[in-house]
Amino acid sequence: MTDEHIEKTKSAIESAENIPADRKAELLDLLSKLKPAIAKVSETHHEDARSIARLVEASAQETIRAQKKPEQHLLHTPLIRLRRLSELTGCEILGKAEFMNPAGSVKDRAAYGIISDAEQKGWLKPGATIVEGTAGNTGIGLAVIGRARGYRTVIVIPNNQSPEKMHLLRTLGAEVKAVPEKPYKDPENYNHIARRLAEERGWFWANQFDNTANRDAHYRSTGPEIWKQTESKVSSFVAAVGTGGTLAGVSGYLKEQNPKIQIVCADPYGAAMWSWFTNGNLETNDGDSIAEGIGQGRVTKNIEGITVDQAYRIPDQSGLTIVYQLLREEGLFLGLSSGINVAGAVRFAKESGPRQTIVTVLCDSGHKYQSTLFNRDWLASNHLDPDLPLQSILGGVEIVL
Repeated sequence: MTDEHIEKTKSAIESAENIPADRKAELLDLLSKLKPAIAKVSETHHEDARSIARLVEASAQETIRAQKKPEQHLLHTPLIRLRRLSELTGCEILGKAEFMNPAGSVKDRAAYGIISDAEQKGWLKPGATIVEGTAGNTGIGLAVIGRARGYRTVIVIPNNQSPEKMHLLRTLGAEVKAVPEKPYKDPENYNHIARRLAEERGWFWANQFDNTANRDAHYRSTGPEIWKQTESKVSSFVAAVGTGGTLAGVSGYLKEQNPKIQIVCADPYGAAMWSWFTNGNLETNDGDSIAEGIGQGRVTKNIEGITVDQAYRIPDQSGLTIVYQLLREEGLFLGLSSGINVAGAVRFAKESGPRQTIVTVLCDSGHKYQSTLFNRDWLASNHLDPDLPLQSILGGVEIVL
């Protein structure tokens, strides 16, 4: 029995990818010295020897876990049951708690996927600079994961994004270039500026919108996690589109497991994804939204070819009402993109009936929006009311017993 524990420990140390070679050598040397001592104890005190061997194995496993880098904790965010909304609709409405990722958002997965893919292809070398045009969260993920891997990060961000995001990016060591907001067709759009910087200076452009390593990361991780966490019971998945990586990657995986799973796009006003998925064109994009990080006016490479069964246009007020309800009643402090996702899930539940398992994404926390989303004066200036009752969204829906 003691030999079995020792051999398992040795094998675990040898196969651990996250332990530096010199540290591995130290641990294996220590193990080789402990083995004869444990064998000696075993001659007269077998149970004591077995306990020691178990302790050594447990200690080694803890060392392996402790050696993990921040990006290796990206996976397996929990699913949170949204109690009140589940009770009111008769469905299980579950939120994937992506705000619990190391850099605080669902975009950590895209950042990790893009950086890992670039390393594997030889596009990123030690000491390289990563440049990206981003509304903030992808930049934050790139800064955290890039710094852990020894890369410099330059972020080009529209100047209408929350000041908290820009402060955080600088705190994380990123160089921040705030530029006027321009539509994608304008050569001064923040994405085009990032691309030009990469071309001119030999930097790596992450290109989150059209780099399909983004959607692949969600296909490999987020989708399988949801399938496993719901014990294959997920009946629909709801998400807004920023780059399209989350909706595309998750839907691709879930549809392979069960083609009957419904994929739903929750689109803010001012974006064109509702029009694309409903009418096959980008013509309907009227209105506007204060939501940051979502709302797309073109078909990105990540969106191309995906199947969406239903799409909704979600007003900011509906998303805001959800955000404040979740804060008041369930202690969840979230951004507006999460509110729009959950509002889409609630609408789908109302239209499709009870006894479904609906999964959506809680994209990020509210910490980055305290000067805007949680500032009543700012909300009033944008004609939004944080005190509207939940019933204003649910209409005549009664509690389903």
